[in-house]
Amino acid sequence: MTIPSSLTAAGKWLLGSGIHERIGGVARYYRSDLGRNAAVSTEITGYAASALVYLTHVTGERAYLDRAIGIGHFLTREAWNPELRIYPFECAADRSGVEPLAYFFDCGIVARGLLALWRETRESEFLDNAVACGRSMARDFRAGGAEYHPILKLPAKQPIERDSRWSRSPGCYQLKSAMAWFELFEETGQQEFADWYEGVLESALATHASFLPGDPDEDRVMDRLHAYCYFLEGLLPVLNRPSCARAAAGGVARAAALLRQIAPRFERSDVNAQILRFRIVADAAGVLPLDRLLAQEEADSLARFQGRSFDLRVNGGFYFGRRGSEMMPYVNPVSTAFGLQALAMWHAHRAGEPAISRQMLI
Repeated sequence: MTIPSSLTAAGKWLLGSGIHERIGGVARYYRSDLGRNAAVSTEITGYAASALVYLTHVTGERAYLDRAIGIGHFLTREAWNPELRIYPFECAADRSGVEPLAYFFDCGIVARGLLALWRETRESEFLDNAVACGRSMARDFRAGGAEYHPILKLPAKQPIERDSRWSRSPGCYQLKSAMAWFELFEETGQQEFADWYEGVLESALATHASFLPGDPDEDRVMDRLHAYCYFLEGLLPVLNRPSCARAAAGGVARAAALLRQIAPRFERSDVNAQILRFRIVADAAGVLPLDRLLAQEEADSLARFQGRSFDLRVNGGFYFGRRGSEMMPYVNPVSTAFGLQALAMWHAHRAGEPAISRQMLI
């Protein structure tokens, strides 16, 4: 595929901005107003591994794969807690100053990053750890039936008290994380992984309609849009099923409408990227014809979030969001990963090139 300049700049940011910390993991974001990174997050590190594997495929440049392998080894050898057999939320060189928590969602993202590395390198360490992580998700977070606690307190693995925030309650967004189980089934043939995914899918289909707007505060609705897009992405393995195709068609239309309603006040770059990516993949699957005008609007909005600066910690990265006309001071690895992929996919679509595989979606 032809390589857009936005992807090249974003790839350089991931490699050279300093967002990849010396301990081996990737920081949650860079605060451009304070000139410092947040703590290293296992979830963000997992996303970075997936993004770097994708960049390897698109560009053919070995530097991306080398960095991805190093990140994968950090996850399997440093971040993974072998005594508890679970991935913690954050990591620090001295093991202090981080919250002793583990997130169901984060573990699924880490597992998918490791699976991306396994498919690229066939290094058994990545598959073995992804399997262990997937089993931890099913064992440690189960709340009963197909419900999974969103957050555990370590080391006791006790669920924390839930509240109204989407990330602190179970919900349809967990289907994105459960995709790790579907992919583990594809790689190992172990039926329990498929069964666990199907359980979350059934629950998500039954509850997703009530997830939006979900809050009277429009700022929180924008945040919930980001989470709802995870539900849409989690449908990708089963879009050929009529019930899933109907949920996808109605869901993306509703999400896009809310995005445009709230954006003048508060807009997240990742929501634009997620909707655009989903439109392209769903169109390629023959499930949802792509609305080119709306897709172009989302691509144009997304492109405005990419940093342009002499500061290497900013240039090429994507800002998390904006309030009114002012960018918020968070240059974010996930926003960057989603943004570079969405714009590259849109560029390829307009050029008549084939869409990426479902497994390659970051």
